[in-house]
Amino acid sequence: MTKTYHGSCVCGAVKFEADVDTSQSETFKCNCTVCGKLRYWGIKLKTEEFRLLPESSGDDVLTDYVRNHPGIHNFFCKTCGVHVFHKLNFPQTGEYITVNAACLDGIDASELAAFKVRYVDGRNNKWGQAPEVTKHL
Repeated sequence: MTKTYHGSCVCGAVKFEADVDTSQSETFKCNCTVCGKLRYWGIKLKTEEFRLLPESSGDDVLTDYVRNHPGIHNFFCKTCGVHVFHKLNFPQTGEYITVNAACLDGIDASELAAFKVRYVDGRNNKWGQAPEVTKHL
């Protein structure tokens, strides 16, 4: 069942709404440089399932970090540094959003535990495979 969650960064400067189905939404934990260091747990959403609230969309609130791939935008709060969401666009998958599961406000532990997690070996550029070790992710 899809539920609309409100979410935010630590300081509250970045706010959003996301339509998430804990039983169906794809989530992932990746060992790439960015996700691994952040311990980012992404919930994959269609672009229309994510709404950045108007007060959070200005250049004074968000920063976009692009590392090696122009199709991967890692948005984070300029004040508290929390990576709230990432926007990805690949020819094989199209554009989608990943929301940081830790940024969903009001979600309880049982809802988080209901998510199925896919592990991704981004560190070795094997995006379709799980890394050998996932316990630390």
